Amino acid sequence: QVQLAESGGGLVQAGGSLRLSCAASQLSSANYVMGWFRQAPGKERDFVAAIIGSGSITYYADSVKGRFTISRDNAKRTVTLQMNSLEPEDTAVYYCAASYSVGALRGMRNTYWGQGTQVTVSS
Repeated sequence: QVQLAESGGGLVQAGGSLRLSCAASQLSSANYVMGWFRQAPGKERDFVAAIIGSGSITYYADSVKGRFTISRDNAKRTVTLQMNSLEPEDTAVYYCAASYSVGALRGMRNTYWGQGTQVTVSS
């Protein structure tokens, strides 16, 4: 079983930065597509970013392109999301996710989830 745990959320002012981390269980994450989703109150869970097993290809939602960077360290079994130039609209619970393909992950099918970490951006 794949177990994921997020950390790094918090309160930050607009324009600030945060770095989220996701730690995988004993199983290596190298064979999984990893990604981040977020869900604001009253809204659906939306895709933020994804990275394939080797780390050589990444995907981003249009709303975060140029501001967020996803990376992974398979030896440490961790995935990070560096968030810069944060905006109040980025406020949400951020979830780490893992699946066997980009399509499955983005469609939230056959996907493992972390418990989420709160990110709050004040204006």
